[in-house]
Amino acid sequence: MWRRYLVWFAHEHLDFRHAEMDSILSVLGIPIKYIEPRSIKKPYWIVELPSEDCAKKIASRSVLVKNFIELWSRAKTTTQLHENLKQSLKNDTGSWGIPHGETELSDRHICPKELIENSCPKNKSFKVVVETFCKHFTMAEKVKKIEGFSYLPLEGPVILKNPDVILLYAEFYGDDPNNVPEQPYDVFFGKLVAEGQRDLIQQHSLKKRRFIGNTSMDAQLALIMANQARVKSGDIVLDPFVGSGSLFVAAAHFGAYVWGSDIDFMMLHARTRPTRVGQKVRTDEESIRSNMRQYGSESKYLDVMVSDFSLPLWRDGMKFDAIITDPPYGVREPTEKIGIQRDNYTLSEEHLSNHIPSKVEYHIQHIYSDLLNFAAKYLEVDGRLVCWYPLVREEYHEDQLPNHPCLTLVANSEQVLSKLTSRRLLTYQKVHDNDSSLPIDTSAGTHNFREKYFSVGEVTRRERKERKAEELAANAVYRITYAETSL
Repeated sequence: MWRRYLVWFAHEHLDFRHAEMDSILSVLGIPIKYIEPRSIKKPYWIVELPSEDCAKKIASRSVLVKNFIELWSRAKTTTQLHENLKQSLKNDTGSWGIPHGETELSDRHICPKELIENSCPKNKSFKVVVETFCKHFTMAEKVKKIEGFSYLPLEGPVILKNPDVILLYAEFYGDDPNNVPEQPYDVFFGKLVAEGQRDLIQQHSLKKRRFIGNTSMDAQLALIMANQARVKSGDIVLDPFVGSGSLFVAAAHFGAYVWGSDIDFMMLHARTRPTRVGQKVRTDEESIRSNMRQYGSESKYLDVMVSDFSLPLWRDGMKFDAIITDPPYGVREPTEKIGIQRDNYTLSEEHLSNHIPSKVEYHIQHIYSDLLNFAAKYLEVDGRLVCWYPLVREEYHEDQLPNHPCLTLVANSEQVLSKLTSRRLLTYQKVHDNDSSLPIDTSAGTHNFREKYFSVGEVTRRERKERKAEELAANAVYRITYAETSL
């Protein structure tokens, strides 16, 4: 029997909720019904799932979900909520009841009686938790709210630490902290059935990571990327711009075998300048492998190699289940490839064996063109490429994003970096194998983020100087005027 759930989210990375949830449902093969339109402004969705086990499976992967609550009652006022619960105790139909003539969006939801009666028998302990959004209450006020549910037939003992059953009462006061109403817009009550993977954010925190670099990926975003790539146990995942291997940790957590490459020899061998404040030299314990060992996933580590991504070394027929990566943008990390800037450059045979090639700029549009072409060739059909794409916000248009005829863009979420810039997490799914007869649009994604980043920054600095000069001039005029008036 399908059951109704309240999905309560952490209020972070709002633009990523739909993409992460859709990817998790896809990889787990779980159907879902949305009782009302999904919103990123509200911290909750109301859904129906085939079973409680489905809710637990989704929660076991998501880092944006706080918890799943088996929804017993939902209303616009506390009075109506309690009335719904009292009506539920009389509902012997074994199904959800909605008054005749009212829609699914009605606040008079009546749940089956058995959901309440079977939750807290005498042999199970319980507690009630109060969750509020956009408004704070004292402990005394929360206790008073909890006491309002004393009419429920809860027979087990109350235990505050590690009870068998947790009941949750939630109030939603909107999303504007500067305009909080006296009464909530929505109230909910139900049984907690599963918690999301929020603990992983702290467990994988870069502060505790043995080896990190200047651009190591935030732990939460790395896990979101692995979810959007639909990584599962036994997959082979590639990161062609591996850096310090942060994405390895997330992919291996979900059971994937990881392989990576990077042109930066010093980073792959942990010989770069330390990133942490106060640390002067790298330790012997710092390496990508040691990171994997730290999280108990060394057995999932295949290897990394020094490689120029513009010159792929993989043999034909090699396939990956997913590609997860964060290419360099040319701001904190250089965008480089092997090459010589001089024309007609040749090297004699005697020097060839000991020659170390120079590096030239690897323009960002070429990086993404190579990346999509690589994915079209080396991804399994239905496999996913998940990558970040930097942008100047005011110039963003979806049609400027990189594209390829073998790949379909299935998710596009924005992370704002500053007032001027952002980056978008793009998720592509391979729809069919690479075909040389298909036309490839090489003009897509041709903007040069690095040039625009610094040019916009220069304009901003100039504007600040001009504004400061105007303020100084205005203050000078004021002082002169005030002095003349005083005289």
